[in-house]
Amino acid sequence: MPEINCVQIAGNLTKDPTLRKTANGIPVANFCIASNRKYRDTNNQWSEDVCYVGVVAWSRLAESCMEKLHKGNAVLVEGELQSRTLHNEDGYSRTIVEIKAHRIQFLNKMDIGYEAEGFDADRLNAPDFKETTVVVEVKEE
Repeated sequence: MPEINCVQIAGNLTKDPTLRKTANGIPVANFCIASNRKYRDTNNQWSEDVCYVGVVAWSRLAESCMEKLHKGNAVLVEGELQSRTLHNEDGYSRTIVEIKAHRIQFLNKMDIGYEAEGFDADRLNAPDFKETTVVVEVKEE
């Protein structure tokens, strides 16, 4: 069986990202997005379903998220699913499934002067510039 683990989801941040650093000083950002889906129910009425998904970003991608993302911002996240188990003092454990982001596209209108890896800031001065997204991607080495 092929080993495929690819996720692509768009949504809005439910609250501001949090940042921590590992023992080695590597930045890690965590946030949650809400992804909405509209559908017709059995009575042919429009309904909405919300899926809440945790996202973790590492290194420069984490730092970019902390600088530019806030509650309510729209993002497109590409990455892979990963799971981890948390243990509490009572002896109970729970498993969390989240997206390990490889690429995050900021979908809200950007601030003038924002520069990110792979983003050509000189295009801002072009008269036909209409892009409102910024892509930040970190390649693992």
